[in-house]
Amino acid sequence: MPTNIEIKSRLADLPRARGVVAAISDTPPQTLRQRDTFFRCTTGRLKLREFGTGQAELIFYSRSDVAGAKQSDYEVVAVADSEALRVVLSRSLGVTQIVEKTRVLYLVGQTRVHLDSVDRLGDFLELEVVLRPGQDSAEGQAIAADLMQRLGIRATDLCSTAYADMLTESAAGIATTPSPRGATPSDAGRGPSTGPPDGPMSSPSCTLALLPRHACRRARRDPKDP
Repeated sequence: MPTNIEIKSRLADLPRARGVVAAISDTPPQTLRQRDTFFRCTTGRLKLREFGTGQAELIFYSRSDVAGAKQSDYEVVAVADSEALRVVLSRSLGVTQIVEKTRVLYLVGQTRVHLDSVDRLGDFLELEVVLRPGQDSAEGQAIAADLMQRLGIRATDLCSTAYADMLTESAAGIATTPSPRGATPSDAGRGPSTGPPDGPMSSPSCTLALLPRHACRRARRDPKDP
């Protein structure tokens, strides 16, 4: 099963982040419009990702909900008829959340850098270090830590859960807990993981200070890459 090492952080200044990432990217940016439909799943997460181009993928992934770098194991299958599959999975499993976003993709070495503008949530940065066959996860975490430093990402900016969980928490008026002060990528590489990110599981979410004011009421755990 393919594996990524991933981190997600909130962005306070998207234009500045775009300039910093573009300066170190090996490729020009690619803009993608994505719609992720999450379905009930007893282990890991299952989502149908539909692109603005008409292409689609069914993605299963498993990852832990922790702030910092985390391992994400995933499988991706190309889908020819996404509308028919969405109907079948919706009726058989049930939909838990829908996430719509505009993603700007850059490549830095073996790392996918995403600048995401998520509907109803705001702006985020994601790193996905795509591990090569046989490559140790510790090496991937070291790559993620180096990029975090180069991009000026602080441990207190990190998010632990997926966009789908954040939307669910926001709709329920649930505040999220801050990342542990001083957390590092190596602190987060425990437990299961998920590749192409985002959907409901269990754990706290994003840095409290960086969330919208209405979401900062009272912290509590809730069931979230990819």
